[in-house]
Amino acid sequence: MPPRRKGKLEAWEAALIKAMQARTKDINDQDILPYFSRPSRSVNHREIGEIRNGELHADVVAASEEELDEFLLNWPDIDPASGLSLRGDELLIKAREAMIGAVHIFNAAGLTFRAELFIVTSIIAWTYLLHAWFKREGIDYTYKEKNGDVKKTKHGADCHWDLGFCLRHQKCPLEIEVKSNLDFLIELRHEIEHRSTSRIDNAVSSKLQAACINFNDAIKALFGTQFGLEHRLPIALQFVTFSADQRENLKPANLPKHVETMMEHFHGGLTADQQADPRFAYRVAFVPKVGSKASNSDLAVEFVKAGSDEAKEISRVLLKEVDKARYTPSQIVTKMQEEGFPRFRIHDHTELWQAEDAKNPSKGYGREGDYKNAWVWYDKWLDNVRAHCAANKQKYADPGGRLFEWKYRS
Repeated sequence: MPPRRKGKLEAWEAALIKAMQARTKDINDQDILPYFSRPSRSVNHREIGEIRNGELHADVVAASEEELDEFLLNWPDIDPASGLSLRGDELLIKAREAMIGAVHIFNAAGLTFRAELFIVTSIIAWTYLLHAWFKREGIDYTYKEKNGDVKKTKHGADCHWDLGFCLRHQKCPLEIEVKSNLDFLIELRHEIEHRSTSRIDNAVSSKLQAACINFNDAIKALFGTQFGLEHRLPIALQFVTFSADQRENLKPANLPKHVETMMEHFHGGLTADQQADPRFAYRVAFVPKVGSKASNSDLAVEFVKAGSDEAKEISRVLLKEVDKARYTPSQIVTKMQEEGFPRFRIHDHTELWQAEDAKNPSKGYGREGDYKNAWVWYDKWLDNVRAHCAANKQKYADPGGRLFEWKYRS
């Protein structure tokens, strides 16, 4: 249970309390207290006494008779899903609803730009969540003019901190890994604003998943477990299993250059451990399972204990799927020479991949490697090179063993 701050009655509440005290002279502080208590905040009846005595909110004018009648008529004005006050906890309610909306948008069938819509809406959710926390902690989260006045919009509203500014505040309660995830989403939002991005859903889905889980963890840690979203966002069902071809289609498509550059630059500023942290990018594996018991086989999601035999087996399967064999160009050439094509050289390999546009990621022949972005090739390309050499045997094979004789004489 997160700590609760006391002495948090707001000016609008003080105005109503003063109106109550004026209307009924014999009403005591304990009678007034229930009207202003709520799950997200504890209030001591002493604070109501301080308002009565002028020690707290002395400059606040009592609410009108009409305002008090409207308050009493609508009380308790609570959100039925969370028990939060629609007025007093407006920021927290908006934060929850914005994140729920972001997830529903991403999971909606038929939408094309799901990631973009999720990013914009989830950033709103996180902004409201941090505003709610700053407000509860008594931290002014408004931008200031040079003279110290609150900065206003052109229509006169207060200008509140954006998410980036909230994250940079020294008292921001979020962990560094959570901030890194949100910084990534903010930078990506800047890149997708008013620009065409094609489909980026698969390329950033692990970051979006992390943002969801981080949000749920944060709202429970900062405000209470009763405000978690687990019961509002059940497990999504789907109509398909994943065949080999479908797995290929799930891989990230070609990204717009500006988005790809932004992602590479951002990842370059993180350590390997930071990139692997689930609070930055959350990845899951789907492993088909048939249980020995009916009760076990009915589980759609099962948590496997780390270090168990089952966890090791799952890890082995995942490594087979993810860690494909990789070859450098020189290794490809060496293999071909060892297989009977000694005249196949590096320049032949280069001409071949250029002619076939083999470095086009959509063809699945290879990718940039882990060291200085050097390109590495998969078995799929090795097979293609092998077929090419076999089709051009006269060009690449050693006629009559002359190459061996030359090596022996030398």
